[in-house]
Amino acid sequence: MSTESLIDAESAARIGTVVATATGEVNKRDWQRWAAAVDDRNPLWFDADYARAHGYRDIICPPLFLQYAILGVSALGDLRPDGSSGAVTGGLAFPRAPRRMAGGESTEFHLPAYHRDQIEMVRTVESMVEKEGRSGRFVLVTWRTRYRNQESQLVAEATMSMIARPA
Repeated sequence: MSTESLIDAESAARIGTVVATATGEVNKRDWQRWAAAVDDRNPLWFDADYARAHGYRDIICPPLFLQYAILGVSALGDLRPDGSSGAVTGGLAFPRAPRRMAGGESTEFHLPAYHRDQIEMVRTVESMVEKEGRSGRFVLVTWRTRYRNQESQLVAEATMSMIARPA
């Protein structure tokens, strides 16, 4: 019995390619609002004297805020049924596996980002693997995202994965 792969040729051809890029400015007012909203009162984000006493030149951007600094604003009508813009997936279709769910994320931080730093994000498809799980076949897609500042210094790297399942 032959089973057709869940990974279509068009999606498979995207392995190793850049699927999304974006640039944004980190802004202390934005990150401080975000930090307050998630109840993260780390003085590194708010208190310049504290930050300097800990080796920074000024307050720093919370590392997890980087991804929000580069995201654009989408109109409600442009969002997919799951509420996302599709920017993370880079438009990968998987017609034989249309159901999506997050598979995990890990981020390594290399340098701090400061007020008005320009951050460039580049996302590449790292791998696509068809697997068999307890509930059936699925595709595990992994992306590598690199965040660099205006001096092309690597600020952070994120690896994220998505699970795509048949309907």
